[in-house]
This record gives sequence, C-alpha cells and structure tokens, in this order.
Amino acid sequence: MKLKIGFVLLILVVFFSNGLKSQERSYGTLNPIDGYDDDSKPIKLQTLINMAQEGDTILLKPGFYTGPIYIRTRGLVIDGKSQVTVTGLGIESVFHIETDSITIKNLIITNSGGSHDKIDCGVKILGDYNIIENCRIEECLFGIDIFQSNYNKVLHCEISSLMRRSKALKGDAIRLWYSTNNLIKHNYWHHVRDMVVWYSSENTFDGNMGIGNRYSIHFMYAHNNKIQYNEFYENSVGVFLMYSEETIMTHNLIMRSTGESGMCLGMKETSSNQILHNRFIYSSEGIHIDVSPFVPEKQNTIAHNEIAFCGYGIFFHTNQQGNLFKENYFHNNLTQVFPEGKTANLNKWDNNYFDDYQGFDKDGDNIGDTPYTLYSYVEHLWTFNRNIKFFYGSPLLLILDFLERLAPFSEPKLVLRDKTPMYIWEDQHSNKPLF
Repeated sequence: MKLKIGFVLLILVVFFSNGLKSQERSYGTLNPIDGYDDDSKPIKLQTLINMAQEGDTILLKPGFYTGPIYIRTRGLVIDGKSQVTVTGLGIESVFHIETDSITIKNLIITNSGGSHDKIDCGVKILGDYNIIENCRIEECLFGIDIFQSNYNKVLHCEISSLMRRSKALKGDAIRLWYSTNNLIKHNYWHHVRDMVVWYSSENTFDGNMGIGNRYSIHFMYAHNNKIQYNEFYENSVGVFLMYSEETIMTHNLIMRSTGESGMCLGMKETSSNQILHNRFIYSSEGIHIDVSPFVPEKQNTIAHNEIAFCGYGIFFHTNQQGNLFKENYFHNNLTQVFPEGKTANLNKWDNNYFDDYQGFDKDGDNIGDTPYTLYSYVEHLWTFNRNIKFFYGSPLLLILDFLERLAPFSEPKLVLRDKTPMYIWEDQHSNKPLF
C-alpha cells in the first residue's frame, strides 16, 4: 500500500514539475485573450483614466474602448481581464505612458497610426517601473516604444505589426532607445520589421520567441546586455551586435535564418562579448564576424556553441584576430569556417569538435593526436560562381573536391589550425569552466 502511495506521489511531483517547466518557457500571452469584437458602442478610455486617482486599479468591463490614451497619473493598474479591445482609431499611438509605475495587462491593443516619423505604436513609454503584461498588440506599426526609460517590464505579450505592409515598411516589435535595466521576458513577436536596442545598456532579454522578421534583435551602441533562453526562427538575422560591448549571450536557439545573407549571429566592430551554450543551425551563416573584436585586447569568447547545418559555420569578413573559439561543436556545415580575407588562424582555436577531422585518439584522452587543419582551395568552382554550391554533395563535385585536395594546382590557404581538437563531442563540457 505504501509503495502504491509513493508511486502516485512521484507521478504527481513529475507532472507538477513538468507543468512548471512548460510555464517557465511559454512564449507570448500566458492567459487567453478574447478581446471584444462589437464596436457598435465604443467607450472612451481616456474618460476613465482622467477620473482615476494615484494608485487606483481600473478593472475594465468587457467592451470596445477607444484612444488615443494619455496616462499621467502615477501608479495606475489597467486590467482588461482578457475581454477588452482598445483601438487607437488609426490616429497615433494607442497608449502614451508619461509617468511611473503603470501596469497595463490582459487586453488587446490595436489600430495605431502608421507614421514612422512619429513612431506610432501600441504603447509608448516615457517613464520608469512600468509593466506591460499579457497583452496582444496587433495592427500597430510599432509594438512598444521605450524611450529614455528604465526598469520597465514587458512580459508575456504577443506583438505583430501592420499586416498590410511589406516587411521593410513595418515597424519594430519593441524599441529601446537610451533606456537601461529593462526586462523583456517571455514575449512572442512575429511579422514585424526588427526588434531594436539602441544606446541602451544593462537590459535583459529572457525566454522570448521571434519568427519571420528581419532582425529578431538588433543592438547598436548598446553595452552590457544579457540575451538568454530565446528562440528565433526564420528571420533574416537572429541577433546582430553592432558597436556593442560586453554582451552575454547564452542558451539561445537560432534556426533557419533565411536568404543569401541570413545569419544566426552577426558581430560588427564589437568587443568583450561572451557567446556561450547557444545553438546556431540550418542557416546561411552561423556566425558572421566583421572587425570584431574592434579593440584587439578586448577578446570575444565564443564557447560551447553548436554550429551546424549552415552554409558557412563561421564567416570572417576580414583577417580578424582576438577571438577565442573554445569547445564548440561544428558539424554538417558545407564550410566550417570561411575567411573572406586570407586566414582565420589569427584567432585562438582550442579544443573544438569538427566532424570532418581526419585523425585518431590513440591515448583515449578525447583530444586528437594531430591538429585539426582547415585549408581553402582556390580551385573550388563555387569560389567563382556561388550558384554551383547548389550541387554541393553531388557525385561529380565530390570527385572534383577529392582531386583538388589530392593534387592542388596551387598552394592552399591555411584557414585555421586547432592543435587540440576534440575527438568525440561530449555535452558534459558545458559544465566545465572556460579557463
């Protein structure tokens, strides 16, 4: 009897813990939002806002509310209870928060204006400690604009732009401008242009999902930000770090970055970043590096990442030095590493796994007995015509590739040499210290 009770309790514990895990990693709205479709009796939300006192909670009755809305009374909580739609009537931004400690939650925000100059959006924030939670923002040019504002939270929101516009003419899901210490967590943005972080430091992007955009997150002059546990699919670029330093990017999954220039991670003139435990797969380029690190002594550390099923695992735009590549997992890439300049061997390559390593491990220490050496052969046909790569892996090109390596017409270029290549990939390396 005791055994049966113990077994039942074990099942309940496992079920409960799995439920917690799924809740922790859910994307977009946490609770269903039905909204309100009947617009025959619109209610001016600004009237209710004007009547509220500091710290009031406004529980909205089910209905169709109109804006634009300006909130200047501190500490209000506006709760739509999942049965409210608020429209901006296509005039301008729907909500203007111009104070601190406002909470907007559980409603649909729709139909902003369409001006890029005015940054028409669902919610425009100019204040600190505000929370936007469990809202669906749709048919708004920009989703949420955080301007010179700190310690705000955007939680469990689903954001899309104006569906009638092409991708280049859409707005951004979330826009941070000169803003610090904001938390962007468990949101889902899709069919937007970008999600941008400009001149904004010490923000956290945790557990978000972005699908079908141009840049899922674009950083510019934005330092010391944290990007963790996000998933980005089918974007032109997953994450792009431009002129930004001291970024910590960990445990993200970026897949199917589309287009000829699609990349999971782009790094341009950026230094002192830590790119750890990420998966970059099924994309044109896993990592694109352009003059990074910008300051040679400020090393970028790229370690414990899986880079797989890409056209180029890593693409170097120049003869770059100052990056550390340690214990990464390179497999099933058409080209593991490609330098557009002469070589990538000015960087440090330490104990990485390459699935095309041709060597042995006689002493069983999981380090190849000979270095992994990658060469570039100038006779490769796709060097002159990139369309030929479509036939990569076909029997004819395999034979030509073998002949080029067997008897090259000119001395091949040394791309990189890892003196201690990992012989068998082992996931437990993720628990080891980097240095």
